[in-house]
Order: sequence, then structure tokens, then C-alpha cells
Amino acid sequence: MKKFILALNIVDGPLIVAAYVLSAALCAALLMRRGPKPVAMTALWGAAGAVVGAVTLVVAEKILQAFGSPLDWSVRIWVIVFFTGLGVCGANFRGSGTWRKVLASVAALCFAATATLGINAYYGLNVTLASFLGVSLAPRIDLGPVPPHAAAPQKPLWETWKAPAGMPSEGSTAQVVIPPQISGFPSRPAGLYLPPAARVPNPPALPLVVLMMGQPGDPDPQYAAAVLDDYAAHHDGLAPIVIVADQLGDPMVDNLCLDSPLHGRPETFINRDVVDWARSHLNIIDNPKYWTIAGYSNGGQCAISFAAKYPSVWGNVLDISGEEYPGAEDPGDNLQDVFGGNQAAYDAQKPINIMKQQKYPDTRAIFTASTDDPVYLDAARHVSAAAAAAGMTVTYYEVPNGGHVIGALNGGLNKGFEVLYPRLGLSRPTP
Repeated sequence: MKKFILALNIVDGPLIVAAYVLSAALCAALLMRRGPKPVAMTALWGAAGAVVGAVTLVVAEKILQAFGSPLDWSVRIWVIVFFTGLGVCGANFRGSGTWRKVLASVAALCFAATATLGINAYYGLNVTLASFLGVSLAPRIDLGPVPPHAAAPQKPLWETWKAPAGMPSEGSTAQVVIPPQISGFPSRPAGLYLPPAARVPNPPALPLVVLMMGQPGDPDPQYAAAVLDDYAAHHDGLAPIVIVADQLGDPMVDNLCLDSPLHGRPETFINRDVVDWARSHLNIIDNPKYWTIAGYSNGGQCAISFAAKYPSVWGNVLDISGEEYPGAEDPGDNLQDVFGGNQAAYDAQKPINIMKQQKYPDTRAIFTASTDDPVYLDAARHVSAAAAAAGMTVTYYEVPNGGHVIGALNGGLNKGFEVLYPRLGLSRPTP
């Protein structure tokens, strides 16, 4: 029963529709008070609530800059509607009986839940109650060591691989614990995606993708799995093995993907601990050409930073709606807290500046951002231009109207693997 509840769809299923209907019914009941004056007064309180909501948004966005980048109007409307509802609830506490006060209290809770569901549905990244709560429904597995594998195949897999009879039609997802043996970084369990070709007897060694999600966010493999299952279905079950690694530890803290006394050693965790674990526990092609570091939003910034710093490890990078540099949403506080006010030290960690120090003739880079996501679109343009100037083979792609939500993530993953499949030997190169 618990798993059933956690698996409930909260984006477009009956649960969110029921929340909308119940909130509308409760609002109507709260507005139905005897006499024209009480009704007018309740509406006035609702209008006052809307004003408070609007002021709260201005303070949070413009003065406190609590969200980094501007909120979408869909989110702002939900916030204002919620405060309007609270105003209506407040009016029903004045001069009313016990039952109406109880009704107003229940309505306030329902309005809060509905607004939360509405905002979550707009972003679309937490499809189930489990993902919203940061709980993975993927089974946790323990993988034993694998024998050493070849550095690179003599021929690409699309030429040599034949899908055997009985191969599963879809890949599988799981959770794995990656010990932080070098970094000591307190990561959460990683997500793992194994494509159909990895789920047969005597599977081929496959390319590796290490993907990092945004902040706040969870190392959930469902998004990569959905995209790659579709690719695998058109390529005889072939797809990369994907580790969705946790670069955050605490989802509410942006550690800048840098080793620091303040936040621990996430950079070492991803580039040493995750890499070492992948080499020893997964049947992968051990060659930088077949290894991709990828990320979305916060994870996108981490990905291009790591690709710039460690080209001998990562031959490919996929930056989906990534920030321009570490901590770009709050550079002032990060300058003081992480770098002790040392601007030169901070500048030295920005990918554009790192890439000025060397050339990358063997790195394939894909940068994507949405046409209606101006802050991250500018970041993608700037960083992709710097990558091209540094010698990377660059693909820059604008996702149509994807926002900074699920559309941006799915659009970036789809475009990224479209470019990477021939590079990774998973499909015939296009003429």
C-alpha cells in the first residue's frame, strides 16, 4: 500500500484533478456567507491576500533574490492564488461559528497542497509522490567487481552487435551505493540505468554516462531511462550505461561542485570515487572517447567544469541548461563564503577561464537551453562559444519553449544522445 501511494502520479493524474476540484469547492463554500456585506468583505480579504502574495514575490525575487533566476509567471500566479485563498480563509475566522472556522482551516491546508501540486506540475520533474519526497522507488542493488575490460572496441558496436533472442525490450533502473573512499563525500545513493543490451548473457562493454541533476534535486534515473529506452528500441537495445550521481549530498545546498572546507569534496567524489567504482563494477568501455559527463541546471555547470578540468577522463560533455559558472545564482555570497573574498580564486574556477588555458581537440561538447529561459540561454551561448574557441567539437541547440523545467531536460537529453550515439559507436554516423 505504501509503495502504491508513493507511486501516485501527481502531475497529470486524477490526484491533482481532485485537488483542483476540492479547492474550488472549498473556496466557493467560504465565499457563500449570508448577506451582501459578508460576501463583499470576504472578497476584499481575498484581494488583500493577493496583494500580500504579490509583495512577497517582489521581496523574494528582487530584493532577497531567493530563487537565483526569475520565476516563471505560472509559478507567480500559483503563489498569488494561494495567498488569495489564505485571505478568503482569514475572512472566515471573523465573526463566524466553530464549523466555519474548521472549514477555513481545512481549506487553507488544501489550498497549500493544491498550489504546491500546481507548481510541481509546471516544473514536471517530480512525477510521482515518491520523487517529490526524494524517495526512489528503484530497487537498491549491490554489484560485485567485474573483470578488466578492453580499452576500446576495434569496430563500433553498431557494426558488431546483434541483439539476441529474448533480450528485454526495456532497460532497468536501480539504486547503488558508491563508497566515497577517496573523497569522504556524503552522497546519497546513485541512480543506475542498464540498457537492454546490458541485461543479456555475455553483454557487450558499453559507453558510460555520468549524469548529475539540478539543485535541489535527486539522483533519479527515470528521466535518462525514458529517453534511452526509446533510443535503445531503435538501435537493437544499445544505449550507454548511466550513473545518475549525487553531486550535492544535501539537496538544499549548492556546493559549487568544488572541493572546499565548507562543503566537502564533491569534485573528488565524482571524478575519482564514481569513476573508480564504474571501472570496477560496470561492464563499460574504458576509454575517454566513450565516457560522457552530463548534467542539468546545477549539474550542467558541474559537467562542463569537470570536462574542462579532466579531459583525460571525459571525452564528451552534455550541458543541459547549465549555469555559466559555479554558484552563478548567488555569486556575492559564494565569493565570501567559499573563496574568502578572493575574486581571482573564484574566477579561476569558471569554465570559460579554465578552457582558455588549454586546447581540447578530442572533446565532443553539447550545450542546450530553452528559447524561453533567457538566463540559462545566455549561459549556454557564452560557455559553448568558449568551448568552441578552446578546440572542442561543439553542438549548440535551443530547445523550443522548454523553460527551465522538464521540457528543457527532455529536450536536452534527446538532442544530446542524438549527437552522441554515432560518437559512442551506437549508431551509424550520418553522412
